[in-house]
Amino acid sequence: MKHHRRTDERGSATIETVIVVPVAVLFLSLAILGGRLAIAQQAVQAAAADAARTASIARTHTIAQSKGQAAGQASLANQGLTCGQQSVLVDTSQFSRPVGTPAAVTATVSCDVPASDLGIPGVRAAYPIRATATSPVDTYRQRA
Repeated sequence: MKHHRRTDERGSATIETVIVVPVAVLFLSLAILGGRLAIAQQAVQAAAADAARTASIARTHTIAQSKGQAAGQASLANQGLTCGQQSVLVDTSQFSRPVGTPAAVTATVSCDVPASDLGIPGVRAAYPIRATATSPVDTYRQRA
């Protein structure tokens, strides 16, 4: 005589869903955060390079400062990067070197990338991304 044991599996799909869905959403949110930070790093690096290059071709340190900052901010805006706080700092101190002496312009761009909209528990509200780029100033060009 065979005994058939009846197992009741009602509700097991619900329990599996309750466990699997939050884990899947958390994993997806972390993947989105990682992608957002990688894209932000590239955008900030490109903005720093744009700012340094634009400043290095200016004739005076005052113009280099303003054009470099404007180029860095425009680059961030053109790439659609949303920053909580952002800054573009352009170092034109080497413009005072005499003609014939190598000089360079350095630009540093910072951006706080928001992460609070993803709703991931234990994750900071924003991640600071920073990049620095240097561009040489023409050694034999007159500068003021």
